[in-house]
Parts: sequence; C-alpha cells; structure tokens
Amino acid sequence: MTNGIGRAAGALLTYCFLGLMAFLSVFPFIWMVFGATNSSIDIIKGRVLPGAALSTNVNTFFTQVNAPLVFWNSAKIAILSTVLTLAVSSLAGYGFEIFRSRHRERLYRALLLTLMIPFAALMIPLFIMMGKAGLINTHIAVVLPTIGSAFVVFYFRQCTKAFPSELRDAAKVDGLKEWQIFLFIYVPVMRSTYAAAFIIVFMTAWNNYLWPLIVLQSNETKTITLVISSLASAYYPDYGVVMVGTVLATLPTLAVFFFMQRQFVQGMLGSVK
Repeated sequence: MTNGIGRAAGALLTYCFLGLMAFLSVFPFIWMVFGATNSSIDIIKGRVLPGAALSTNVNTFFTQVNAPLVFWNSAKIAILSTVLTLAVSSLAGYGFEIFRSRHRERLYRALLLTLMIPFAALMIPLFIMMGKAGLINTHIAVVLPTIGSAFVVFYFRQCTKAFPSELRDAAKVDGLKEWQIFLFIYVPVMRSTYAAAFIIVFMTAWNNYLWPLIVLQSNETKTITLVISSLASAYYPDYGVVMVGTVLATLPTLAVFFFMQRQFVQGMLGSVK
C-alpha cells in the first residue's frame, strides 16, 4: 500500500514537472500570439491577454512591409539551401561510409573539426570571396556557404551505418551503377533521414539572420528575419507590428515541422525502411 502511494506521488510530481516545463516552453509562443493582438503600449506594460488591436497591427505590417516579396525571398533562399545541402551532404555522408580508403577517416575527422570554427571567424573571408565573385547583395551569396554542412554530412554518415549492405550488393549483382544505387535504392530507403535533415536545414535557412544581414544590402533582396529586425530597431518600434511579423514568419516552419513530424522522429531515431 505504501509503495503504491509512493509510486502515485512520484508519478504526480513527474507529470507536474513535465507540465510546468511544457508550459514554459510554449509560453513564449503564446505571448507572441497575444502580443500580435495588443498595442505597443500594452505590450510594454506586460499585458499577456488577447487585445483588440490585431487588425490595426496587421494593416500596419502590410502597409510598411512588402510581405509577398520578403516571404518569397526567404522561401527561395530556404528551399535552395535545403535542396542543395541535402544533395551535397547526403552524397558526402554516403561516400564516407560506403567507400573505403586509407585517408578516409583523416579527412572525416578534419571535416568534423570545422564544426569547432565559429561563424564569426569566417564572415570576413566569406565576404571578401563573395565580393570578388560579384555576388554581394544576391541570394546566391546566402545559399553558397550553407551547402557544405559538416553537421549534415556527419548526420547522414551515422544514419548510413544502418543502411543494409545486402541491398547494395544485390544491386551491384544486378548491374546497377553506383549513382543508380544511390538514387533508386539509398534515397528511398533513407527517406526518414532525408525528412529529418530537411526540417533541420530548412528551419536553419529560414531563420538565418547574421550572414544575410551582411551580404543583403537592398530592400528588394532582404528576408523576413531582416525585415522584422529593422521593425524592432526603429526609433519608435511598434511592438504589435513586430509580433505580427514574428507570428507570420513562424508559420512556415511550424507547417513544415507538423507536416513531417512523423518522418522527423523516425529519422532522428535512425529508422530505415
């Protein structure tokens, strides 16, 4: 009897703790949504309840911001970055695991060491390179540095360890070339891994701020993160409008995550089908 009461009390405390942590995790998003309905003065006062200024904030946002253009810029950069990163990094991860050579592990360790280099140390060299290539103030300058992701290469190599070698051997016996094995066998089998990597890379590219801030210099090329930052850094920022922009900027990433959440979980668990 005493053990049963102790287990029940422990379970109650566990669920209370998890509920508190869940609330603390969700609260910033709830406050952001409520903030979009309040005036700037109410937000400064700390009001955390729905207000009546939503339509005013939305109209002001779409008046001050060319929303279709900035969202198109963000979507174009995020989609290009995601597709190219997955293509290059999955090929690299597949190659590192499947093909054997004397210097393979040395090259792989050198690649992983690049994860220790902060992006702040790379900004000036990258900016000089993009300037010499004539790519400043273009979206290509934002996309190119993201293609070779050491983390995504590492992720794909680790997941490729679960790829059945028998499938590759059988395909080679059937006469398939290596690119055919990769395209028609590896990619379909590892689709959960691709889905998880897609979410990670897309969210990173969509929320990218520092590098676009440096290379995108005209209003026609700016992304939604840069526009929201400029609204928030105005001399008299309208925080209600900023909250509206933040909510709208969050919706695409939420949609991608909820649409692919099952594949994301399977990919993070290393599921191979």
